Amino acid sequence: MESSVIIEIRDNTFARQFETLTEKGLVTVEYSFQEKKIFLTKINVPDSFDDDFFISNLLKNIMTIAIERKLKVVPILPKIVIFFKKNPVYKELLPPGIRL
Repeated sequence: MESSVIIEIRDNTFARQFETLTEKGLVTVEYSFQEKKIFLTKINVPDSFDDDFFISNLLKNIMTIAIERKLKVVPILPKIVIFFKKNPVYKELLPPGIRL
């Protein structure tokens, strides 16, 4: 797997989102669960935040969490679909039948 910077992520199960604090504020990735699948539904960033490299690293860290928890990942957002296309190493996390 390609290297990624380890980002401290808090899994806020009550709010159903992964959270990480940046210099510009809180970045979150909202999710929902269904069976053994995690649906990544929304990325929230502070207004002045435009660090796509950071978001890519954050998603790589979330993929590691999915692997550890033996979850399939369903990308709902176009930005996350693009992440999968740019990082084909994670395509094994997609459930059967999902093509990008």
